[in-house]
Amino acid sequence: MAYDAEDTRRRIFAAAAAEFAEHGLAGARVNRIAAAARANKQAIYLYYGSKEELFAAVLRAKLEEVRLSLALDPDAVAESVGQLFDWYHEHPELIRLLLWEALEGPDEEEGGRREAFREKVHQLAGGAADDERLRPVQDLLFTLMGLVAWNFAVPRMCRMVLDEETDRAALARRRETVVATARVLAATAA
Repeated sequence: MAYDAEDTRRRIFAAAAAEFAEHGLAGARVNRIAAAARANKQAIYLYYGSKEELFAAVLRAKLEEVRLSLALDPDAVAESVGQLFDWYHEHPELIRLLLWEALEGPDEEEGGRREAFREKVHQLAGGAADDERLRPVQDLLFTLMGLVAWNFAVPRMCRMVLDEETDRAALARRRETVVATARVLAATAA
């Protein structure tokens, strides 16, 4: 059977995403990534460079995945936020990766990520280009992102504060509240 480099890359990437989400950058082990990927450590270093570069690649790819999966509709902000909530519920690893990056991640070149957020702001602003209109939209976008993300960053706290028996019940309740809040915030920003 011939060696499939692309398949090996995919397996390494998937194993690294799980390892970094679980253990962070400092706690992640290349040996565990290699074992989970059914690859050798040399392949990891060949394809991704260092462990830090692999972490950065995983994070960039996960952010790109959410960016491409969801569009912000300026005429239906609350519905877009509901879709974002659902996406994070299905992909909890991104929140964990972002938290690990905040705690211990390397200073990465932010140009590409910053540009992607600028694109989302322009989309949400309906194409407006002047700073006077964009600054409140930037604030709205960041507020909405936090409103969604916090639910997945601290699910136990969510369940306890809401006095729900299960995470599922708490998240269902939170989704309704987040969408309603996004509707009010979007109307206020408009």
